[in-house]
Amino acid sequence: MNPAAIWTSFSTIFRREVRRFTRIWPQTLVPPVITMSLYFVIFGSLIGSRIGEMGGYSYMEFVVPGLIMMAVITNSYANVVSSFYSAKFQRSVEELLVSPTPNWVVMAGYVLGGVARGLIVGFVVTIIAMLFTSLSVQHIGITILIVFLTSVLFALAGFINAIFANSFDDISIIPTFVLTPLTYLGGVFYSIDLLSPFFQGLSKLNPILYMVNAFRYGVLGVSDINVVWAFTGVLVFIALLAGWGLHLMRHGKRLRH
Repeated sequence: MNPAAIWTSFSTIFRREVRRFTRIWPQTLVPPVITMSLYFVIFGSLIGSRIGEMGGYSYMEFVVPGLIMMAVITNSYANVVSSFYSAKFQRSVEELLVSPTPNWVVMAGYVLGGVARGLIVGFVVTIIAMLFTSLSVQHIGITILIVFLTSVLFALAGFINAIFANSFDDISIIPTFVLTPLTYLGGVFYSIDLLSPFFQGLSKLNPILYMVNAFRYGVLGVSDINVVWAFTGVLVFIALLAGWGLHLMRHGKRLRH
């Protein structure tokens, strides 16, 4: 395919993905915003006022970056896993596989569609957060880059989950038993400095800890981990998942019936 045809294929898939979640915005955009707003009220205003400062900031200021990142992660993942599995279930994905469209273009279209949803939800949640506290971004470049890369990473993870899923129940296993525990234990609501040395070391095995802290560093200028390691880890995982996804598409064992 020539570059013009590749662009047409990519933009068509991407636009379809964006239209899909914007068309049903009461189901895709409103619920996560309501959920995050409840977190702000409960953990920020009610409980946070009793906790006091954390990391040199009020508890509300401390948890806001983590909650924004949590919204980005869950929505980037959910958009791709549900959309691509639906295409596989309806067998419409087979039309893409037999077309001259390269596999990487198909994957990029779905993944960036998930990134779009994750970033839109993250932006709306940020606006809601402004109603509860004031945020002053310390490092705008780091903030934008880490939230984009994290969104890409979890969109890729959702893509791979969709390939392996054999039923609609399968697409909820990873978010329920893997993604949610890692997110809650990823430093969203606390600093790992509060933990014992053993549990600090255990927490550092959680990749989401690095993403949350890198984003918190971009916003507040404080972090429990080395930000360079966070970017290195995210880029390595993106490369691994992208390669794995292309390998699965090339073989197509779980895509064709």
